[in-house]
Amino acid sequence: MEGLEQRSLGKYELHEEIGRGAMGTVYRGIDTFSGQRVAIKVANPDSSKPAKLARRHRKLFFNEAKAAGLLRHPNIVGVHDAGVEDEIRYIVMEYIPEHETLADYCFPDSLLPIESVVEIMLKCAIAFDYAHRKGVVHRDIKPKNILLTKEHEVKIADFGIALITQTEQAEDTQVLGYLGSPLYMSPEQARGETISNQSDIFSIGVVMYELLAGRHPFAAETLPAISHKITHQAHLPIHALRPELPEVFTQIMDRTLKKHPAGRYSSGLDLAGDLGLIYDHIQVTHHDLSGREKFDRVAQLEFFKDFAEQETWEVINASLWQDFTGNEEIIAEGEDVSSFYVLVSGEVCIRKNGKDVDCLGVGSCFGELGYISKRGRSQNVVASSETTVMKVRASLIDRTTGGCQLQVYRAFLSAMADRLARATDIIADWDVG
Repeated sequence: MEGLEQRSLGKYELHEEIGRGAMGTVYRGIDTFSGQRVAIKVANPDSSKPAKLARRHRKLFFNEAKAAGLLRHPNIVGVHDAGVEDEIRYIVMEYIPEHETLADYCFPDSLLPIESVVEIMLKCAIAFDYAHRKGVVHRDIKPKNILLTKEHEVKIADFGIALITQTEQAEDTQVLGYLGSPLYMSPEQARGETISNQSDIFSIGVVMYELLAGRHPFAAETLPAISHKITHQAHLPIHALRPELPEVFTQIMDRTLKKHPAGRYSSGLDLAGDLGLIYDHIQVTHHDLSGREKFDRVAQLEFFKDFAEQETWEVINASLWQDFTGNEEIIAEGEDVSSFYVLVSGEVCIRKNGKDVDCLGVGSCFGELGYISKRGRSQNVVASSETTVMKVRASLIDRTTGGCQLQVYRAFLSAMADRLARATDIIADWDVG
C-alpha cells in the first residue's frame, strides 16, 4: 500500500499516518464533502497472508465497523462510514487530536490523582454499560484502547474483536475463540470459554488496578504465568499497595476481579454506582451540612413537591452539592449526560449560541433532557449569581426504589411542560406582522 498518503478513498482525502497496528494503519483525513477532519483506518493488504488468516482479518475488520456503528455515545469513538475501494477496506472514524491513552498513566511515576482515576473509570463503566445494553461486548479492554482527549475526556476505541450478541447482527462478521490481549483477559476468556458482559467488567478492573497501583494485579515474568494467576490466584489487595485509598476501593477491586463471572458486578451501571459514591465522597465542596439540614433545604422545593419523605432522602443520598459563582458555567455544551441538576439556591441561565434563551429559579431542574436521551448536552447552563445545585447521578438514581424513579420522571415531565408553555407564550408575543 505504498504511497497511500497521496490518494483518496471515496470522498475522503488521506493525509499523514497517525497510528499503526496488526489489523491496519490509521491516517488523518478529510471528508471532502463536509470539510470535517476524520481518522481513516485502512486494512493491511491480504496478499502476504495465508488465505485462512486473510479471511479472519477481513471478518475482524468489518466487525469493528459493525460493532462500533451500533453505538452512539460521547465516551465511545464514533464510526462515520466504512467501505471498499479497489479491494482496499477502510473505516472512517471520529478524529481525536492530541490524545493520550491510559497506558501513559499505568506506571508508579505517572499515576493520576485518585479523583481523576475514579472519574475516568466511572465514565468507562457507564459507556460499557451502554455498549452491553446494545448487545456489544468489547473483549479487548486495555489501557491503550481508552483514549483521553486534550480536555481529558474519555473515548473508548478499537471494537475490532467485539462480540455482537444481538442475533440479527451477529452472523457474518463474528469471529469466536481465543481473542483479546492476554494481560487483560478475564479467567473465562483466557480459558476459551463463553464470555459475557462480566468479562468486560473484569478487564475494567484490571485497568483500574493499574491506574491506582502502577502495576498489573497479576504481575509475573511471563504471559503463561500471568494467565495462570488470572485464572487461579487472588490479586494483592489494592489497599496493601495504596494504604491511603478509601477502604471501599478494596471492595470494588475485589468484586470486579472475581474469578467467576457471577461474583462480579452484574452490570457496568452497578460498578458506576459504587464509583459514583467514591467520587462524590472525595470531591472538595463547601458543604458540611448534615443530612437533616439538606432535607430541610430541599423538601419544600418545587421539584420535590410530590415526593414522599423517603423518596426525597433517596435523591439527597444520590447527589453531590456544588456551589457556583456568578457567570460560572455549570453545564457545558457537548459534555456527558450522566447527571441532572436541581437548583437549591440562586438562578441559572440556559445559553445557546451565546444567547440566554431561558432563566430558571430555585426548585427548578435542568440537564434532564440529556439525562433521558443519553445524548451530549446541546446547551450551556451558567450561574447568574451565587448558586447552589444538587448534582444527581444517573447511576445512583437507577439504584433507587421504583417509587423514587417514578417521581423523578414525573418532576421531569412537569418541568418540561412548564418550559414548553413559556416557549409558546414567547412565540405568541412575537410580532409576525
